[in-house]
Amino acid sequence: MNKNERLHALKILTCLLTEKSSLSQLMTPTAEVSPMTKEICFGVCRHYFRLQAIAGYLVQKKPKEIEVWVALLIGIYQLHYMQQPDYAVVQETVALLGKIKKTWAKGLVNAVLRNFCRQHEEILQRLNQDPQFVYGQPQWLLNRLQKNWPRDWQAIAHANDERPPMVLRVNIQKNSLAEYLNILKAQGIAAEAHPVAPEGIILATPCDVHQLPGFAEGWVSVQDGAAQLAASLLSLKPGLRLLDACCAPGGKTCHILEQEPNLATCIALDVDERRLQRVQDNLNRLGLHATLKQGDALTPSVWWDGQPFDRILLDAPCSATGVIRRHSDIKLLRNDEEIDKIIHIQQEMLECLWALLAKGGLLVYATCSVMSEENEQQIAHFVANHPDCTIIKEPWAWGRATEHGQQILPGEQSMDGFFYAVLLKDRK
Repeated sequence: MNKNERLHALKILTCLLTEKSSLSQLMTPTAEVSPMTKEICFGVCRHYFRLQAIAGYLVQKKPKEIEVWVALLIGIYQLHYMQQPDYAVVQETVALLGKIKKTWAKGLVNAVLRNFCRQHEEILQRLNQDPQFVYGQPQWLLNRLQKNWPRDWQAIAHANDERPPMVLRVNIQKNSLAEYLNILKAQGIAAEAHPVAPEGIILATPCDVHQLPGFAEGWVSVQDGAAQLAASLLSLKPGLRLLDACCAPGGKTCHILEQEPNLATCIALDVDERRLQRVQDNLNRLGLHATLKQGDALTPSVWWDGQPFDRILLDAPCSATGVIRRHSDIKLLRNDEEIDKIIHIQQEMLECLWALLAKGGLLVYATCSVMSEENEQQIAHFVANHPDCTIIKEPWAWGRATEHGQQILPGEQSMDGFFYAVLLKDRK
């Protein structure tokens, strides 16, 4: 392994902890991040609270210098989770301190890592009494999971730390699912049809997208099965006016157009102009067209032409607690106070966008959250205050039916955690 890969991981993780930047922001396609650096970064985030407990057992006081702390966690992660050779890990981790001009900490890091090598069985046995170590989640998240899902919180915590499958969405404008499965088989790529998503395929082993047959030509996209369900819930047909609010990075927008290319209008809205470029890139690769608009869903007067929409997809900002297995840095970037702010924004968006929906139209509310406050309770509150709103409920073969929607928990039916509610605006 290139010595700079550990240094790169240290710099990324330090930036994440100090600036609260996400790994996706810090690992842009132009950043040239190696597979080993990605493994260390995502792994340290995934097991941060376990690594913190181990380090806390071995040091009397947490180092004030954040880079030294991160170096310790990187070292412990490689020793415990990656099962790298003790001597190499200790030597290379200590060498990192010279590269970041923290030579004073070499003795500390060397002693801590060597002590872990000698005492790891005893340390792990003692820490197995600590719930935060056992479940590997921040305490605020454990508290909310226990409150929201008293029978399932342990399974959710476990699923959050699993490595998710790589799921594809076949572009049915190019190939059928069966045809693409045969193409993969001919290329020696093991895969199977998704148990729920009609256009979904689960790869036996994740791979680089450019290894996928026809990827550049738009035959297939990467999208979790739960996210693929949104398009079918919109009851699409030709001639409809559709709004995809909060559309970036554009996976659902593209899927909508793959399923129904003859919409009268498809407006893809997002507040972030830079993220809209990614939406356009995805549309270009797939050979699709949508009207991209930069704007805030809370201020429609700035971007709306006044014509009601027949369909609205509100993929609402949320805690993202249903996709932690894919984005392990969520454990470090979210906090309890943020949830209340997010809930308020969701309420405002529902109010604003409902006014833009035509009578007889459908609004699909979606989050990648497992929190009832953002999902079931949010929709219950909205319906109670809107007599012209009816919830469409069907016996869907996925997720768990709630009174006001359908909840998927992480890992169920090979999917991420998601919530959907289909709202019909009365014609009267």
